[in-house]
Amino acid sequence: MKEQSYGSHTRFQPLQHFVWLPLSFILLLTTAIYSIYQFMKYGFSMQLLLLFGVVVLAIIPGMLARMYALTLQDRLIRTEEQMRYYMLTGSRLDDSITKEQLIALRFASDAELVELVERTIIESLSPDDIKKSVKTWRSDHHRV
Repeated sequence: MKEQSYGSHTRFQPLQHFVWLPLSFILLLTTAIYSIYQFMKYGFSMQLLLLFGVVVLAIIPGMLARMYALTLQDRLIRTEEQMRYYMLTGSRLDDSITKEQLIALRFASDAELVELVERTIIESLSPDDIKKSVKTWRSDHHRV
């Protein structure tokens, strides 16, 4: 697998990002245009309302599936990183570390994690600053 770094750690799911999202947007846009045209020409129609409703309801499950997967992934990352920190230090992670900071800390190697956590607490580093501070990148190829 390709080595990750700050500049190359984002991940695209081709089916999600380049097929489903654009097609959903096009479908929603064309349905809205068609509905407006039909409304202007013939007035209100229950069929137009139903058509628009069906299109919106068809898009929602895909969005929810993605949101649920990302939420679960975030919970797993939090648990893994809390466990990793405990295994390295024998103490619990400070509660002031936010979820976003903890998710960014997952890229730090074991050798630099403890120091980076301390810096994050003292300096209130943003997730982006944390990623930029990582010297030895710990790849994550199992993200959703």
